[in-house]
Amino acid sequence: MDTPLPTQVDVAIIGGGIIGISTAWALARAGLRVAVFEKGAVAGEQSSRNWGWIRSVGRDHRELPLALRANVLWRELQQQVDVGYRQRGLAYLGRSAADMQGHAKWLEAARPYAVPARLVDAAGLPALLGAQSARDWAGALYNADDGVAEPQLATAGIAGLARAAGCQIFEGCAVRGLDVAAGRAGGVITEKGAVRAAAVVLAGGAWSRLFCGNSGVSFPQLKVHASVLRTTALETGMDLAINGGDFTCRKRADGGYTVSQLGASTADLTPDSIRLMRQFLPAWMAERKYLKLRVGRRFFEELMMPRRFALDAPTPFEQHRILDPQPGMAAISTALEKLKAAFPAFAPARVAGAWAGMIDVTPDALPVMSAVDAVPGFFLASGFSGHGFGIGPAAGELMSELVQGKTPSVDPAAFRLSRFA
Repeated sequence: MDTPLPTQVDVAIIGGGIIGISTAWALARAGLRVAVFEKGAVAGEQSSRNWGWIRSVGRDHRELPLALRANVLWRELQQQVDVGYRQRGLAYLGRSAADMQGHAKWLEAARPYAVPARLVDAAGLPALLGAQSARDWAGALYNADDGVAEPQLATAGIAGLARAAGCQIFEGCAVRGLDVAAGRAGGVITEKGAVRAAAVVLAGGAWSRLFCGNSGVSFPQLKVHASVLRTTALETGMDLAINGGDFTCRKRADGGYTVSQLGASTADLTPDSIRLMRQFLPAWMAERKYLKLRVGRRFFEELMMPRRFALDAPTPFEQHRILDPQPGMAAISTALEKLKAAFPAFAPARVAGAWAGMIDVTPDALPVMSAVDAVPGFFLASGFSGHGFGIGPAAGELMSELVQGKTPSVDPAAFRLSRFA
């Protein structure tokens, strides 16, 4: 941890996940004095718990410019520090003609963005997959430029680059709230003291709504519980990442595979679920095949958590340093069995470990990357809805441009907080 706490910086960043750290690295490279404040550990939550995919395939088209830029930045990152990046390609498999029609529709809409993706028919799949499948697939949507990285390496590696560029990173140092004067954010109040700053960026992941609400800013965001497993090392011949519908997998640097499925995500019913029901109901209905709603103790845990709190005493951010939920083994074990049934080469695979994380989601599944109009000097980068790791470096670059008032290299209109007003 960097010590001591500075009295003043150009930009204070709240959150040491991949978005906050990538933003810090971009700002530090631009010559600004930057400090990152993380209540727990760098990449302690979802940034180290995701699938590790770096994809353009299947993305919302409004995210495609960021995804394409991120593919370039990940390659450049790997040349500077080991983030586990490999450009192995990524495929969304199709079981039926209807699936392939959907892939073709996506590809046609993506053409204006020059995405180097293509459709692969059934005859071309064996050469693409590198492993014999027991299923009769109709084909795939494939991009050879997509890839993977290792979540346990990536954010820490970027943090090292940020430090080398002059950024200070403080772990175990929760930011309680904004230091606001005359309606403008002039810094942050941390558990270890105040730090003045010309701009403040909140990249708080699943905690962003609580922070915003205590600062008088409305941010419609919920948490989704997502589970993942990793297998023992084995050789299958399959190096690319695939989405098979009821399973996903990608080769890991340790020789095993990261396995999950879209259906391994659970939305716990919480008080915020009720407060935001009107905004989120269309998304829940659209994703009901994959997203399960669950009623349990999480409702009461969040009910007991204060939504408003003073900044001169410990806050929920100090009481909950790292979200570490238990994995839902039923869903991910089923995903592994589906993978084995589809590709017999995975039959020897055994579960070597499993984990879960909390994904920060918005009603339209697009992130917020924008200034907060109600509080000048305050910027928000959150709600990445499970897409943040792959586009992290490009999101950090965009946030850096917004903070500096530069013309953005990617149009940020779709990511404005004001779209939820």
